[in-house]
Amino acid sequence: MEQKFCQSCGMPLTNEILGTNADGTKNEEYCIYCYKDGAFTDNLTMEEMVESCAQYVDDYNKNTGQNLTQEELKSMLRQFYPTLKRWQLPTDQLPPATSPIKQQLLEEVNTFGINGLPKIDNLFVLQGSFINLEYTINGNKVKLLDDNATYWGTQVEIGNGRCFGIACDEQHILVSTYGKGGTNPELLLFTSRMLRC
Repeated sequence: MEQKFCQSCGMPLTNEILGTNADGTKNEEYCIYCYKDGAFTDNLTMEEMVESCAQYVDDYNKNTGQNLTQEELKSMLRQFYPTLKRWQLPTDQLPPATSPIKQQLLEEVNTFGINGLPKIDNLFVLQGSFINLEYTINGNKVKLLDDNATYWGTQVEIGNGRCFGIACDEQHILVSTYGKGGTNPELLLFTSRMLRC
């Protein structure tokens, strides 16, 4: 069977990481990290996509058995990306890079006024298994996210080796703090969303 690649970032596509259309159906051309809810997850130029993806050179080398430097991977991506659909389309034919749900989540997160949390101006698609930390609530250890789901989220460094973590989906918003690598997580907020009619 022919291997398909995300037509935005070039990641090999599998059923588990297919992006989603506005009606929730799977999109066969883009991965969930690039395309969610019928829109691109971020408004990047091709060069910005190269820079973003080249950060994962260690993962790329592990998955392909290669030993590329970050600069070698960038050079390869600059040759590969022009063959992908996203980078061949005229700008006025691209789907919007800002999904309505992402904008609503940003507005809602910023209304909480959490002490020390700066205004959040962007969210990224994150895999639940990477951000599903275990919190102690009423003496019990619990995880509040789904390892197999994707979330809109971000991380903000706050000093002293700690970060704010934000994870949102259509139903909930979670805000926490934690140390390096997700150590010593503290849940600050887990609430149902203010759903829009």
